[in-house]
Amino acid sequence: MSKTRIGILGYGNLGRGVELAIRQNEDMELVAVYTRRDPATVTVETPGVAVRSAEQLEAGNEPIDVLILCGGSATDLPAQTPVFAGKYNVIDSFDTHHNIPQHFERVDEAACAAGTVGLISCGWDPGLFSLNRLFGNCFIPEGSDYTFWGRGVSQGHSDALRRIEGVADARQYTVPVEAALEGARSGTHPNFTTREMHTRECWVVLEEGADPAKIEAEIKAMPNYFDEYDVTVNFISQEELDRDHAELPHGGFVLRSGDTAGGHTSVIEYSLKLGSNPEFTASVLVAYARAVARLAAEGQKGAYTVFDIAPAYLSIHDGAYLRSHLL
Repeated sequence: MSKTRIGILGYGNLGRGVELAIRQNEDMELVAVYTRRDPATVTVETPGVAVRSAEQLEAGNEPIDVLILCGGSATDLPAQTPVFAGKYNVIDSFDTHHNIPQHFERVDEAACAAGTVGLISCGWDPGLFSLNRLFGNCFIPEGSDYTFWGRGVSQGHSDALRRIEGVADARQYTVPVEAALEGARSGTHPNFTTREMHTRECWVVLEEGADPAKIEAEIKAMPNYFDEYDVTVNFISQEELDRDHAELPHGGFVLRSGDTAGGHTSVIEYSLKLGSNPEFTASVLVAYARAVARLAAEGQKGAYTVFDIAPAYLSIHDGAYLRSHLL
């Protein structure tokens, strides 16, 4: 069996999750981890895997079939994905929903020019939840969509907190409003504002001398992340954060509620309960990396989203196996 050669850019929680996920896929091989840190300071868990400087990707001749980008959506991926789509087949988990159209355009331009494949915004939301929103709209054309996240740690929002000057470390929990979730399940098709569906809890460790009032105000005003929500900001010590918020659970619900042509109410609900947000996101990325490699082998090019990928492209098994075992 020929193996898809994978490179990982970024070795935080998500990058480590991708490394572990590759072990569960016998047609995948981790070739190298690329980092902006000093490679000598980074130790990976897979024997024989090189740790290389991110700068070595710039020449475009690293021996990889797919580069999985594991940086944050706030500042890393908007810059990195278009650049490296011009050199390699890439996949990212860009999750700033409002900016996905612009991100897609930039990656598409770079990938089309280079003849590569770039899959963006892959994970569970955006990603699997996006697919279920699409299915719901197709199957119940007259209805309403509802997406609830949590209660769980958002990697993207936590990363955005840590980028604030004066913040040493942070975790952000997204919490569904229970009354809104039950209303969506009721089949009465209620309308909610963003603020009515979720609250956000921030647990923040300050750098020495940082102004808590200034940082709290900056958090609550942050566009695309916190400005449309009721936000609670809690300042704690690093020891408390490490003790009480070390785990990274997440999950959520996608619902579509509406009426079929005969006037009967239907509700579709899809849910995830994840013990580790980064490990599950990593597993989704690795499956879709298989699809990226297959599209590239077919000579396809340009940017893609999960909407464009046939499910069979995600599986290690062939069509005969899928038809006999899963259809």
